[in-house]
Amino acid sequence: MTTRRMLLSRPLAAKGIFSIAGILAASLISGGSALAAEFTARIGHLESDQQSRHVHLQKVADLVAERSGGAVEFQIFPQGQLGGQREMTESVQLGTLEATVSPAAFLGGFNAAVSILDIPFLLPADESDAQTLRDGSFGQALLDSFDAKGVKAIALWPNGRKNFTSNKPLDSIDAFNGQKFRVMDSKILIEQFDALDASAIALPFGELYTSLQTGVVDGQENPLDTIQRMKFHEVQKYLVLSNHGAMEDVVLFNPGWWQSIGEENQSIITEAFHAVIPELGSHKADAVKAALDIISQSDIDIREISDEERTTMRALVFDKARDAYLERAGDEGDALMQVYDEAYNAL
Repeated sequence: MTTRRMLLSRPLAAKGIFSIAGILAASLISGGSALAAEFTARIGHLESDQQSRHVHLQKVADLVAERSGGAVEFQIFPQGQLGGQREMTESVQLGTLEATVSPAAFLGGFNAAVSILDIPFLLPADESDAQTLRDGSFGQALLDSFDAKGVKAIALWPNGRKNFTSNKPLDSIDAFNGQKFRVMDSKILIEQFDALDASAIALPFGELYTSLQTGVVDGQENPLDTIQRMKFHEVQKYLVLSNHGAMEDVVLFNPGWWQSIGEENQSIITEAFHAVIPELGSHKADAVKAALDIISQSDIDIREISDEERTTMRALVFDKARDAYLERAGDEGDALMQVYDEAYNAL
């Protein structure tokens, strides 16, 4: 019988088996360099080698190698080389992969508690306040929620904020009324748009460009660098800089590997992942600015919500989204929400 600790919600499919084969092959290919280190971790992720996640994983690898005196080596595999995110997460559970850095949005089916990050306006607009939440009791409680799932979560990394686009005007909160927006398959996000009197339609990401182009949906929400990279601005007329949705990464290790390296190396690794966060944030901010510069050269209408509008919108959407989260995450979600409320109110 499949247990929560052993696997995700279904057995490994053929795709997952091939991914494990790829992981084992990668291990053999890189085996020569691994001999110099006492402990080697292969870390898989989905972004390209030019994006913020990969750039700063390499920096973490350098820090860990230096601070451990070469005892710990990280080998970084970008762009899904070791499989899709589901396969990599399963592999970390099984111990056939040492670590992965996953978007939190891809982990809700694995750990319902992490879906708290889908709640709009969860993190403050001020990035220093947002980092205080990550570093404090809320962030730690969120990381601890992975312990019962067969993985060890050691850090949260910021990876941007979502903004709204549409082919219909978004000049006020009332303008959302009656519009259709694409969302990931998340009840929390559906309730977010319902609170704005808009409709939410769950569609695969790969279908989004065509769906915007043909009018299947009016709009969507994504970070600016995603909007630019996927060219959504070419088939959208209006962009609202709302920064309403947090895009966070979760750093996950296999518990057996983590325990094997000892407390000193655990501290070195955890501190290295935290040490690069300021530079990671700056790198991401530069990518977002560059994306906005490119988007601004198109015909799309761009406006930024005011602080007053942000407060009003948060009041409209937060409670409905939170209720959907609590319905999904149960007692564990309720406990985490209480930690969040206390930490947020203390800012």
